[in-house]
Amino acid sequence: MHIDLNADLGEGCDTDEAILELVSSINIACGVHAGNAETMQRLVRAARTRGLAIGAHPSFPDREHFGRREMQLPLPVIRAELLYQIGALDAIARAEGAELAHVKPHGALYNQAVRDPALAQCIAHSVRDFNPRLKLMGLAGSPMIAAFRAAGLAVIEEGFADRRYSADGQLAKRGTPGALIDDTDAVLAQVLALVQAGTVTATDGSVRHLRVDTICLHGDGPHALEFARAIRAKLRQSGVEVRPCA
Repeated sequence: MHIDLNADLGEGCDTDEAILELVSSINIACGVHAGNAETMQRLVRAARTRGLAIGAHPSFPDREHFGRREMQLPLPVIRAELLYQIGALDAIARAEGAELAHVKPHGALYNQAVRDPALAQCIAHSVRDFNPRLKLMGLAGSPMIAAFRAAGLAVIEEGFADRRYSADGQLAKRGTPGALIDDTDAVLAQVLALVQAGTVTATDGSVRHLRVDTICLHGDGPHALEFARAIRAKLRQSGVEVRPCA
């Protein structure tokens, strides 16, 4: 049994270097919601030397709110933003002798695409037109996955270690009670259920079945490094290999 463990990095946290040693894939902020060219270059170099899969983590143009504010932008504007951000990281990766493996939308862009088929299609077509060999990472079992596949792209279905799920299979909205998991034992229980049983318990107590290719750990969380160490150790103890998606 194996699983990919990914983290969102380059978002201004001082734990990035330590987390790099514990994951198999990283999603690098592309300088819009967080990060800058120097940070992108440093993380690309670090990931390449460690054999990690490198992904772009593009966002709505909303640095003030860390890309977590919902925005209603024209689809051509979103397409331009995606091409700009992915292209910037791709240029740095190529210059460093690396290549991008995937794209994972960030924050509100990700969550809105779960609910908005037109937005999900825009993301998929933008990535396909940039490089059809790139994989798209999205919420496991959600409509965005179908939209990504319909565009002819390979997908990576993502589960979350440190976020609760609502009964409809979406992530519980940030700011609602219990949306963020801050207990290590609860994080480990959710990760093992997702990886070994393909299930997650929603906030209403219902159990949903999900097939996941990767588990996300938010690199900007206050317990990010603690959780990463605990997850990696628990997976090893359980006989689960951590490796990038093929």
